[in-house]
Amino acid sequence: MRRRRAAVAAGFCASFLLGSVLNVLFVPGSEPPRPGQPPGPSPAPAPGRRGGRGELARQIRARYEEVQRYTRGGPGPGAGRPERRRLMDLARSGPGLQRPRPPRVPRARTPPDGTLGWPPAPDPPRLGCAALRNVSGAQYVGSGYTKAVYRVRLPGGVAVALKAVDFSGHDLGSCVREFGARRGCYRLAAHKLLKEMVLLERLRHPNVLQLYGYCYQDSEDIPDTLTTITELGSPVEMIQLLQTSWEDRFRICLSLGRLLHHLAHSPLGSVTLLDFRPRQFVLVDGELKVTDLDDARIDETPCESPGDCVLEFPARNFTLPCSAQGWCQGMNEKRNLYNAYRFFFTYLLPHSAPPSLRPLLDSIVNATGELIWGVDETLVQLEKVLHLYRSGQYLQNSTTSPRAEYRRVPDTTIPQENYHCWPSYHHGGCLLSVFSLAEAMDVCESHSQCRAFVVTNQTTWTGKAGNKSDSIPQIFIKHLPYSRHCVRHKKMAKMVGCCFEFIFCWGCREEI
Repeated sequence: MRRRRAAVAAGFCASFLLGSVLNVLFVPGSEPPRPGQPPGPSPAPAPGRRGGRGELARQIRARYEEVQRYTRGGPGPGAGRPERRRLMDLARSGPGLQRPRPPRVPRARTPPDGTLGWPPAPDPPRLGCAALRNVSGAQYVGSGYTKAVYRVRLPGGVAVALKAVDFSGHDLGSCVREFGARRGCYRLAAHKLLKEMVLLERLRHPNVLQLYGYCYQDSEDIPDTLTTITELGSPVEMIQLLQTSWEDRFRICLSLGRLLHHLAHSPLGSVTLLDFRPRQFVLVDGELKVTDLDDARIDETPCESPGDCVLEFPARNFTLPCSAQGWCQGMNEKRNLYNAYRFFFTYLLPHSAPPSLRPLLDSIVNATGELIWGVDETLVQLEKVLHLYRSGQYLQNSTTSPRAEYRRVPDTTIPQENYHCWPSYHHGGCLLSVFSLAEAMDVCESHSQCRAFVVTNQTTWTGKAGNKSDSIPQIFIKHLPYSRHCVRHKKMAKMVGCCFEFIFCWGCREEI
């Protein structure tokens, strides 16, 4: 009898679990909008609850005041009252991006829904509506709950990213279903885009995406629709990052450490990213930059006791002290730091790192995972790793004398096929970076397939002072009998050529 009851209970639990999984996997979604695709018909509004329009106006006012506070707060860059411009909307009828109307000064009027007008935007933009005339190559990049992102090429050939409210997105759709006011709901969603635009300007930093400009333009049925123009980056794909060299992965973690330090000491105060995921960042020339700031928050959490200062994460929770002034101490920066640990540091820092650096890297991962350090100490340790790696001190007591003899053979190439190694800068062969010739020999000794390597004048990002005047690649052959396979070649192959058995870029790493 007991076994039967246990079997029935197990079957009930299994069916409940299966139903939950199917519900998550097959939840209905919407097709992302494409450039030039008109927004679909507005969903029929549900019966509005009593005072629904008043509630919508209250939410718009709250976001309006938030943007005003970010615009006025602190002596940071970008303060001031700019001239107003119209906005442009990408979700209009017809193929491609249509030619926007020239900007004009809007008339002083109250929106039809009785809500507030736009708060002041950042300073007059470097790029405005005129820059978006005759753009080409419009491509849909992606969208989230609120915004859609497009890639376009300006007439001068520069590729930029355009952000606009997604008319098929979750925020606008759910608002219209609840309140039945399309214009007011657009204004509510657009305030998040405006908030992000203000923060991109106020938080300017090498690891914050650059804001190039913005444009105001009337759409067919909604006045004052907004498009922002920003720097273009590539999405952060963790699977691809795990296949790159440790040097590049460390660069991403160092970029993130510098960003978190800037956010903790910004002109606006300590800034926390409530929606902290890899998709909120992009890569620009190997540097990590935050791009999505509409869910950023500056206010610290008020408290009466440490019980009010609990940081909750899926795997564990942390309790922070409550200050005498009634604020949770360091909650904003600690939230950012632990998210950096669980999304980036734990995956990118330790694996395939130089052996002598692994103890220091492990201490960084462990200290951030336990929130023992703040962002200041974390950045100090990351910069220490950079110094050890750039100066070559990580090689002390780690490079042994080569067991084989190597012979330098000038002006030659090796006709054999290159072999593969991991990690490598080039997936078609074995392309690595080293500090010195001694390290190159040491690595060649550790690869059983290595019979020769090439020293080139190519550089990496880490900044190594070396022999920059030597612009001719040098070939070092392992074992003298192998040299008979070498042939003279007037023009040396490029660094990524696959005619060498083992290729290294050595010396002269660029300063950052």
